Amino acid sequence: MKTRTEGAPSQLINEKIRFDKMQVISFDGKNLGVITRDDALRLARQTDHDLVLIAEQGADGFPVAKVMDFGKALYAKKKQQVEAKKSQKIIQVKEVKLRPKIAEHDYMTKINQAIEFLKDGKHVKFTIMFKGREAVMREERGTELLKKIDGSFEQAGLSKIVAEKDSKAPQLWSRVYYLKGK
Repeated sequence: MKTRTEGAPSQLINEKIRFDKMQVISFDGKNLGVITRDDALRLARQTDHDLVLIAEQGADGFPVAKVMDFGKALYAKKKQQVEAKKSQKIIQVKEVKLRPKIAEHDYMTKINQAIEFLKDGKHVKFTIMFKGREAVMREERGTELLKKIDGSFEQAGLSKIVAEKDSKAPQLWSRVYYLKGK
């Protein structure tokens, strides 16, 4: 029997429940109807379990409480949260920064790097940085460079590549690429 809620401060159990009457569900799932708090606590003690408030207002207008092993329920809930966290897929975004006047060898190095990231299942964000007078030619040079990047991926045999999230700020252009199905 617990009188404190360790690990779940919002959950009301046993004597902390302040309602006079409540709808009670037994340990095996049977609806016992609306009974007094003292009777519900007595029933929970007899079965060596806890009385846990499930909902402050049920369908009948009375609070709903259940007789259960609160420690086991809390453990199962935490375990379920850990399993859910394990199954989440974390997307990593790698950024590759370019300038409009990039040399061909440097460009190919960055493209090869991006292809490896994509094959590893990561997303790749290409950022084109315009400085000074380059900003005047950004429409022409930026569009040309993005088309060149798209063409390089096609030449590399990445047919399932998806481009998304174009961002065109005055000094920075960016586009995120990822492989579909990875």
